[in-house]
Amino acid sequence: MENKINGLQAYLKRYRSAVIAFSGGVDSTFLARIGKDVYGDKLLLITATSSTYPSYELEEAKSLALLLGIRHKVIESEELDIKGYSENPPDRCYYCKSELFRKIKLVALEEGYEAVFDGSNADDNNDFRPGMKAKKEQGVTSPLAETGFTKTDIRHFSEELNLPTARKQSYACLASRFPYGERITKVKLDRLALAELEVRKMGFTQFRIRSHENLARFEFIPSEIDKAWRDRDKLTEICKKEGFKYITIDLTGYRTGSMNEVLSDSDKRRYQNSENTPE
Repeated sequence: MENKINGLQAYLKRYRSAVIAFSGGVDSTFLARIGKDVYGDKLLLITATSSTYPSYELEEAKSLALLLGIRHKVIESEELDIKGYSENPPDRCYYCKSELFRKIKLVALEEGYEAVFDGSNADDNNDFRPGMKAKKEQGVTSPLAETGFTKTDIRHFSEELNLPTARKQSYACLASRFPYGERITKVKLDRLALAELEVRKMGFTQFRIRSHENLARFEFIPSEIDKAWRDRDKLTEICKKEGFKYITIDLTGYRTGSMNEVLSDSDKRRYQNSENTPE
């Protein structure tokens, strides 16, 4: 543990001050905790609110920043206002990250912070993530990925450091719940956020509700599929209350990036290197 942490600290010490794009998730919270040791009061956490970021996640981020004792700033970055985003193309993430990192970089420049970091880890390099192109364009770096920290590493070290996020469910932008090509609206995002909040209250630890117009498709980790089947009436009630007509449980179970399964390798290469520019 000591050697791994030392490597991360050495990376951070290349800069005199930094801003972290802070979601309050497992990765960014761990990075903030290590960053606090390196930078002290020369560290700023920035969280962006939008329709794709549920209000309960924002409250968790605020509480974590307070717990860590790090200055925290909340800004607005509304993806639905970006031309082309709502149409939900496969490079949707690029539009979002371009806007997000542009705004965070502007705050960093205005307030004199030297570096801007995000919480991407080494596992993310193996996934389809068009937003990485936007990160490079804005000069944002990923210390965890650069120093080889995987999600498993981060959870392990978070446990050692007594961080409350060590076993926290992995979140993702609500827009990732929609199949490419289905138009994303605030109404659809809000109903997903409310439904997932109620399901979390039932004790499920890792799941997604994928939205296919009027159909809600649940993905649960294998160990909780039996519980989901026993609680199917309650799950159905929650989803129908939010406007879904049909509810199903995906037998393949929870997996990150399941909406990318329809994309071929050539599609992924094309969209990951898209020349599209947000307006």
